[in-house]
Amino acid sequence: MNIKKVMVIGAGQMGSGIAQVCAQAGFEVKLNDLKEEYIERGMAVITKNLTRSVDKGRLSQEEKTKILSYITPSSSLEDASDVDIVIEAAIESMDIKKEIFQKLDKIVGKEAILATNTSSLPITEIAAVTERPEKVIGMHFMNPVPVMKLVEIIRGLATDDEVYQAVEDMTKALQKVPVEVNDFPGFVSNRILMPMINEAIYTLYEGVATKEAIDDVMKLGMNHPMGPLTLADFIGLDTCLYIMETLHDGFGDDKYRPCPLLRKYVKAGWLGKKSGRGFYTYER
Repeated sequence: MNIKKVMVIGAGQMGSGIAQVCAQAGFEVKLNDLKEEYIERGMAVITKNLTRSVDKGRLSQEEKTKILSYITPSSSLEDASDVDIVIEAAIESMDIKKEIFQKLDKIVGKEAILATNTSSLPITEIAAVTERPEKVIGMHFMNPVPVMKLVEIIRGLATDDEVYQAVEDMTKALQKVPVEVNDFPGFVSNRILMPMINEAIYTLYEGVATKEAIDDVMKLGMNHPMGPLTLADFIGLDTCLYIMETLHDGFGDDKYRPCPLLRKYVKAGWLGKKSGRGFYTYER
């Protein structure tokens, strides 16, 4: 199973990053989103990233031009008809992902692989809405995609070994490190990371220490590059809440219950860096 042509669905932060690393590895890429303006924004981010690499001497101008030539904008799912794999990086909503996968199942070739970049949703449930559950798999890239080396490759209940191997080979071609994971809520990364962040929020909520002190303990005492509350702001507090709710629903265990302070901040619209305010304030 040889992957050469890729469609990435979603031109946001994750999707544009995935499209960039695929193009850098020489894959033909279609970057798809609902509106032209979203695609243009995603392409601008890719161009900015590549320009920075040229300025730092990591790429030549010719290499930058060549990478960009591998990416074709797309605003129709029908453009997926000739690709070998689709990597969906749309909003983290089961209903939206199911709708996309149902449509793709009827568009792509019978040998094409359908992958999702979900950070927490069950691969098996997404696969169940298609006629090819054996060809559905999770590819959970880390943010920012061009920098972070890890890709969690998540097997659904029905995922074929051949499909897994093709995706693992592709991941290595992207100069990423593939890690095989089975289909459980949160996989490995968010099953461990999000409860830690949630506990840090409880620690703040209960008045154990200030936000700065909590972050300093984890940075200086545990050698984390970023404190958990700062990291939550960067991820997005709405995303943190959604993943905690997914873990809570999936396991039915109260140790995954989202902190009331997290819920309060999300209801207030304090979503972190993207909204200008979370646990900290940011210039917009």
